[in-house]
Amino acid sequence: MTQEPLLLSFDTAAAHCAAALLRGETVLSQFEIDMPKGQVEQLMPRLEDLLAENGTQWQDLAAIGVGIGPGNFTGIRISVSAARGLGLALGVPVVGVSRLDALRFGLVGPALACIDARQDKLYAQYDDAPPRLIAMHDLRQTFMTPGLSVVGDRTDEIAALLNAKVQSPRRPLAEALGRIALTRYQDKNLPPPTPLYIRPADAAPPKDPGPKILA
Repeated sequence: MTQEPLLLSFDTAAAHCAAALLRGETVLSQFEIDMPKGQVEQLMPRLEDLLAENGTQWQDLAAIGVGIGPGNFTGIRISVSAARGLGLALGVPVVGVSRLDALRFGLVGPALACIDARQDKLYAQYDDAPPRLIAMHDLRQTFMTPGLSVVGDRTDEIAALLNAKVQSPRRPLAEALGRIALTRYQDKNLPPPTPLYIRPADAAPPKDPGPKILA
């Protein structure tokens, strides 16, 4: 009997390190650890521990799923770079999955997924529409929909504004990423994962010209 594919999924797009190991539809193990910093040092050792605890090795993986954001710029780069490097080294497909898609995974009916983008703004995605950056005060004129559910950050405030129902994610983040990746990894036209930033970085390039380099 053919064994079901083994998939590793992980995310560092916020102040956390989250990962899950799935054998087909079965979750073998998963974790989500609060981690405001240190993800670049902690990610790979924790992934190796996750594999070892389940008697598996990197070479056993059929695919990798990775969270591509939106979220923290540095955190997104850490996970996406790690996933792409692993995919090249192991010769397996790597599937990039939006955190907004992971939040909505398993919900029934019209759903709005939201992630706090600071400065009273949100990263928001309504069903399968493109994700966007939106100010809190623009929500009513944009997302007033009968029967709407809201999932993610600041849900109580948003639900009150939109007369919507608050929902909790149906699956932990890394597990949802993995389950979505399982439905996509065999696509022959699968593009490599790229960061989903939505808005530019807060740090602007310097206005003053740089020093001249003397030959």
